[in-house]
Amino acid sequence: MKKRVAVVVVNYRGLNDTLVCLKSLIECRGKEGLLSVVVNVAETDKDKEEGRIIRRKFPTTQLIETENVGFSGANNRGIKLALGKGAEIIMLLNNDTEVDKDLLVSLEKALRRKEVGVVSPKIYFYPGREFHHDDYTDSERGKVIWYAGGIIDWANVYGYHRGVDEVDHGQFDEGEETDFTTGCCLATRREVLERVGLLNENYFLYWEDADWSMRVKRAGFKVWYEPQGKVWHKNAGTTGGAGSTLHQYYQTRNRLFFGFGYAPIRTKLALVREAGGKLSKGTLVERQAVKDFFLLRKGRGTI
Repeated sequence: MKKRVAVVVVNYRGLNDTLVCLKSLIECRGKEGLLSVVVNVAETDKDKEEGRIIRRKFPTTQLIETENVGFSGANNRGIKLALGKGAEIIMLLNNDTEVDKDLLVSLEKALRRKEVGVVSPKIYFYPGREFHHDDYTDSERGKVIWYAGGIIDWANVYGYHRGVDEVDHGQFDEGEETDFTTGCCLATRREVLERVGLLNENYFLYWEDADWSMRVKRAGFKVWYEPQGKVWHKNAGTTGGAGSTLHQYYQTRNRLFFGFGYAPIRTKLALVREAGGKLSKGTLVERQAVKDFFLLRKGRGTI
């Protein structure tokens, strides 16, 4: 019997993107038995109305509502529902994406290898949403890479997307192990979740995917990049993008949490010095993020 696949999509004031994302999913090959789970973050009546519209337009979708518990918390609620419905493969997918028709088949094939614990596909910038969109021709848009594997610089605790901003000419067309998968789109098996656990809700937003990838590796599984699966990402549609207050705060605080959880001792000492510098000379947001790190304020931040 074909393994049941569940896709978890979090909607946070992104109705139009979510509807487009769900439409692209139902056009996938291998969607038979697909369980779509939408976690609607509903803080206002308008947010709840978005949930009602999603239910009306996609009546077979399982929709649950939650308060704002962050990216990790909202996805965890969707994962729990999917597991309770008997899903054997669970995929997390950002709502501001559109997927290739072969995505489900490609990721499911990668997960048939028992040594692979989690997999992310090749992810492109959605056409016109590139960081430097004026640098590309019309024929190149839609082929500009956002993620082709993840690289962690352990000396400085920075996570990079391999191939970012490059036009795809097939240079990253081999599946391989990678340092981290991205929460923009990742898939895993029930048995991995049962062994490793859910996303760490202490992160709230950002770095939870790198943390979970590290835990998957420590459990003895491979973290995998699969280029045959493809996704187009509109990039930070609900958090304001790179440089926003949310982005700056959670990237600063959670990078410290991640580094102190996994980096070598020499790097941890460097992080303490860097954090001290930000306390005295950083932006207001950076100073608050560092204070919250030292005070062990996890989960939803104080900004």
